[in-house]
Amino acid sequence: MLDAVCHNTKLFIDNMPKKQRKNYGQFFTSKETARFMASMFNIPKERNDIYILDPGAGSGVLSVALLERIANEGVKSKIHLCCYENDANILELLRSNLNLVKDKGVINLEYTINSTNYILSQKDDFNEGLFKNENAEKYDLIIGNPPYLKISKDAPEAQAMQAICYGAPNLYFLFSAMSIFNLKMSGEMVYIIPRSWTSGFYFARFRKYLLNETTIDSIHLFESRKDVFDDENVLQETMIIKLIKSSEKKDIMITKSQSNRDFENLTSIKVPYDIIVSKTNDYIYLVTEKKEVESLKKINKFDCTLPKLGLKMKTGLVVDFRARDMIRDRFEEGAIPLFYSKHIRDGKVVFPTGEDNEYIETTRSGYRQKNSNYLFVKRFTSKEEHRRLQSGIYLKEFLPDYEYVSTQNKINFIDGLKELSKCVVYGLFVVFNSSIYDMYYRILNGSTQVNSTEINGMPIPSMNIIEKMGRQLLKSDNLSVVTCDNILNQFIYE
Repeated sequence: MLDAVCHNTKLFIDNMPKKQRKNYGQFFTSKETARFMASMFNIPKERNDIYILDPGAGSGVLSVALLERIANEGVKSKIHLCCYENDANILELLRSNLNLVKDKGVINLEYTINSTNYILSQKDDFNEGLFKNENAEKYDLIIGNPPYLKISKDAPEAQAMQAICYGAPNLYFLFSAMSIFNLKMSGEMVYIIPRSWTSGFYFARFRKYLLNETTIDSIHLFESRKDVFDDENVLQETMIIKLIKSSEKKDIMITKSQSNRDFENLTSIKVPYDIIVSKTNDYIYLVTEKKEVESLKKINKFDCTLPKLGLKMKTGLVVDFRARDMIRDRFEEGAIPLFYSKHIRDGKVVFPTGEDNEYIETTRSGYRQKNSNYLFVKRFTSKEEHRRLQSGIYLKEFLPDYEYVSTQNKINFIDGLKELSKCVVYGLFVVFNSSIYDMYYRILNGSTQVNSTEINGMPIPSMNIIEKMGRQLLKSDNLSVVTCDNILNQFIYE
């Protein structure tokens, strides 16, 4: 059945411009991924009736994958399937595909298609407060590939779910939250979604809701970013997550495959719940190997953060294209150094390099910062680069003739080091240049961007340990990763 549905879907995709589908945030699930997602459910075979929801049904690929599995297992329950799909272009195909299953007669299927907006159609269910209406429809199994589409903070969907929104939200996590609401107690939900929600302030309210209402049962990760959705050229880091409407916290199964073509060649690891889910900030740590689990255990022993030490990671001040008239290629009277990622070289900040755009002439306070001690960290690295955390030491004494300097917004800097000795800067460099912290950040964030909010929430050693490490690094006069690892290891195993 699924083969036929996927064939019909491919014909639809071939005749529907990608640009038009992107307007809906519509990316179709591959046959292999759909079957894998369907396999993750525990089917409640003993029940007379099983209620299933597919809230962004598209052509019905996920629904049919689950129905096919139910049929193959000989389940005798009556299946009540509810599909939401408001793209008029695909409704006829969805209905045709579901009729294909129904007409086979291999399962006792009753289905409905709601062509309304999934979020807005349930607004009255929680208009007294988020998700308070217990009389709303609830389902045993929910399977979904929600639309991936950023909407404005004033969009009706965002307004309807303000309690979990911050800024301009993405439909995928609004769908996810609404599906959690639609899940029965002990019900199961399997979604394929980006992994961006797992950390950062932007998704904090959604994470809190998800973790309060459900327990994470299992997570599947993909090695490749581009081979998850067939022929779609999606480069977003993607994951499959299974949630259960329960408060019981068990070990989480994490599996991984290269792409959607090799689900038979999985790596897997079971990890304690409190290793995956941080108690301090609700971040989700996506570990895939035992060495990553051990790294998290070691780092989580530290109970300090940058803000607790009176420090803070901030984003560089200057967006170049907004300040072109102020940027200078060479020094001139009144200009100050403008630091870029290119100035971070082999652990130090090298200035000037003789390249263009190295100075800025401005009196605007928002573009200037005191010439002080800083640790600079690149905000962006390429996926292929060996390290995600790439930092450089900058001391005021490097450029003593300037009262102010400036930073381009593709670097981060640790602020608050002005009154502290340079041992602290070197000690922080040990942390950020170590292998274990680079691994930590890769586990935390799958993107190539280093987020200051996440860095500020990262457990780090105490100020006393940081100063001791800095003194050792200064004595060694060697900024290599090996040196930093050797120094940090003396304290991380205490």
